[in-house]
Amino acid sequence: MLELNQGNGAAPTGELVKEISETTFMEDVVEASKEVPIIVDFWAPWCGPCKTLGPALEAAVEAAGGKVRMVKVNVDENQQVAGQLKVQSIPTVYAFKDGQPVDGFQGALPPSEVTAFVEKISALSEGGEGGGLEDAIAAAEEMLEAGAAADAAQTFAAILEEDANSAAAYAGLARAHLALDDADQAEAILNGAPAEIADAPEIEATHAQIALARQAADVGPVGELRAAVVANEDDHQARFDLAVALNAGGDGEGAVTELLELFRRDREWNDGAAKAQLFTIFDALKPEDPVVLNGRRKLSSMIFA
Repeated sequence: MLELNQGNGAAPTGELVKEISETTFMEDVVEASKEVPIIVDFWAPWCGPCKTLGPALEAAVEAAGGKVRMVKVNVDENQQVAGQLKVQSIPTVYAFKDGQPVDGFQGALPPSEVTAFVEKISALSEGGEGGGLEDAIAAAEEMLEAGAAADAAQTFAAILEEDANSAAAYAGLARAHLALDDADQAEAILNGAPAEIADAPEIEATHAQIALARQAADVGPVGELRAAVVANEDDHQARFDLAVALNAGGDGEGAVTELLELFRRDREWNDGAAKAQLFTIFDALKPEDPVVLNGRRKLSSMIFA
């Protein structure tokens, strides 16, 4: 292992992070990435941002506990490999998996984004304690929940390359595109799922979420709809639209409350639209969600009263 030039910050420790030359690039990056993802940090001693990014990357890689490794390449001493990978400015970071570059970025990033990048790449690993596709799916779900929909989409897509029959990954990829306001692509992803998983609970739940998202695009602001309901409690369309808007804004409980009230007032309105909408919301949520449990109980009591 070559010694790291101290101009790039703290020296790497152990075998998770090391400095390499272009003569070992095939072995240390391309071949090694067939076992575990490899992050490549292109740097130079004179590069100020490199001195910040390098240690942040190293810390995140160490924290990943072996699910990803990192190599550092001094571009001044290894111009050929830098040119082959079209490194035009530094710092430049690439991630390799199965011998191919799968992700990357240029320039220094805030520590939180560095950590998110390393977590995304480490999620592609099938090695390490607790590794495997289940961990990758969990990591992608965390990205999606944190608002990193594009990163989550990339991770779900990578998981599908490993397991083309993963209902959780298909559903996650569709939900990531839904979070990116691309309902058409989300629906196309689900429609492209293999027939044997088309009826999986995750797939059906995401279909319901897409349907709700499409509805939400056609309703007005919550305030205006609530005012319409207050002005006329028998304005069933306004109450229905209010429920759609509430659910779109994250208030599933409020949406269910309005739909239950609509069902109580006129269960046959619009061919039973209130009941159908309730079931769509229930399908979009996890079965154990309190909104689902309480909503189903109240609806049953109304039906069988």
